[in-house]
Amino acid sequence: MNIDEFLRVAVKKRASDIHIRVGCPPMLRIDGRIVPTEMRPMTPADTKRTLYSMLSNAQREAFERNQEMDVSFMISGLARFRVNIFLEQGHVGAVLRVIPINVPNIENLGLPLQIKNFTKERTGLIMVTGPTGSGKTTTLAGMIDYINANQDVHIITIEDPIEFVYRNKKSVITQRELVNDTSSFPNAIKYALRQDPDIILVGEMRDRDTIESALKAAETGHLVLSTLHTNDAVQTINRVINAFPPHEQQTVLKQLASVLRGTVAQRLAIKKDGVGRVPVNEILVVTPTVRDHIFKHELDSIYHLITKGQQDGMQSMNQSLFGYYEQDVIGFEEALRLSDNQQELQQWKRGAYQGAGR
Repeated sequence: MNIDEFLRVAVKKRASDIHIRVGCPPMLRIDGRIVPTEMRPMTPADTKRTLYSMLSNAQREAFERNQEMDVSFMISGLARFRVNIFLEQGHVGAVLRVIPINVPNIENLGLPLQIKNFTKERTGLIMVTGPTGSGKTTTLAGMIDYINANQDVHIITIEDPIEFVYRNKKSVITQRELVNDTSSFPNAIKYALRQDPDIILVGEMRDRDTIESALKAAETGHLVLSTLHTNDAVQTINRVINAFPPHEQQTVLKQLASVLRGTVAQRLAIKKDGVGRVPVNEILVVTPTVRDHIFKHELDSIYHLITKGQQDGMQSMNQSLFGYYEQDVIGFEEALRLSDNQQELQQWKRGAYQGAGR
């Protein structure tokens, strides 16, 4: 299989992800669903030859040593690909995420206005969360692009690997990649503070050291953007706190109450006509009331504050889902599928709540 030709076909078919493994034909994820290609099943020799063609000699040696790795791959004029290559029952396999060449314009992503408002923050921490494949990277890219077009600042991104590639507009953007440019997220954040940053994007807050470094950067007068694999604001706050041992959690809670500016939890809903997906978002804006609840560790109240906080730019996931349902963009079954509180949605459908909106 000529990997360049195959990837051109996959991008043309609007695939978001590509699965290559032994014993089956390459598979594509299109609009959230796995779709088989018409190619023959791949042999061990097929997969190894195809996937190794994407790697440098040094990357091949690193993969054979570690048995799994993340790399980026680019076809000029087409797209970039985030590649996770791994062993499955002794055979080489991979999943490729398609990253468009053009950085998305925030105006075209269908995101709530508050996400654009978050880009006007000068300091603090903003987290975009959601499961794998929920569009977190795209949303963050839209935010960075909007800042780039409207603010004269220095943005440093620390990624594993680099996904969207930015060109300087009003801002200066420095993009650093794990392994190639730095040894770790915490190390890169530490030295970023000496590189005259205004905004630091941390690809993922995946461990305690990275979280601690990101909180310190936010405390020292920078705006930090990052992601977590959590489903909502309460889970996000708990994940940050629980990354630390019990005797440190109260201190972290105070830090978080001080620096957190907001969270955006995102999922992708399949449109009613089956073509394309739309982002649905829970948005928490850290108002003085929310800050007080975080400080006191009264997190169970946050969902209620989000639901009632539309005047501050907040919305719950159900409000976003129900708004798209009312607009006939998504079907009710799809709304239920993505909801963590199906009973509430069903009550709203019966008329117990008016004007959920987005």
